[in-house]
Amino acid sequence: MLHSRAIASLLLVGALACNGPARVVTTSGAPAPIGPYSQAMARGEFLFLSGQIGSDPVTGALVSGGIVPETERMLANIEAVLAAEGLGFEHVVSVQAYMVDLAEFGAFNAAYAKAMGTNAPARATVQVAALPKGARIEVQCTAIGP
Repeated sequence: MLHSRAIASLLLVGALACNGPARVVTTSGAPAPIGPYSQAMARGEFLFLSGQIGSDPVTGALVSGGIVPETERMLANIEAVLAAEGLGFEHVVSVQAYMVDLAEFGAFNAAYAKAMGTNAPARATVQVAALPKGARIEVQCTAIGP
């Protein structure tokens, strides 16, 4: 059990890191939102990215070829949103992955590991019934800036 002083310290650190108003982050390097949400929101040192799928940022169409091309495109979209704030994959601290078929986990994981390099953020992966545009994978993440 955390001591009340430790809890107060954690809350203070979180409040200081999130000072100032939230800002909408937008880049043409990732697909425009298909609903009422932003590509990302920045607050203090934190960047909260909306879920990305393997859509081409120019056409908005889902790339073809299955889980690997979708994963590669989705990661390129995330990289573009991170770059809009001067960040990269090394700043990602938490990832939530949503897959239509966990039987494709190995192929997804290989493409994900290639992009992430030695950075290994906390991650949860769950199977879902369906994703927008018939996507096989969607990833949402949180990054912390320098």
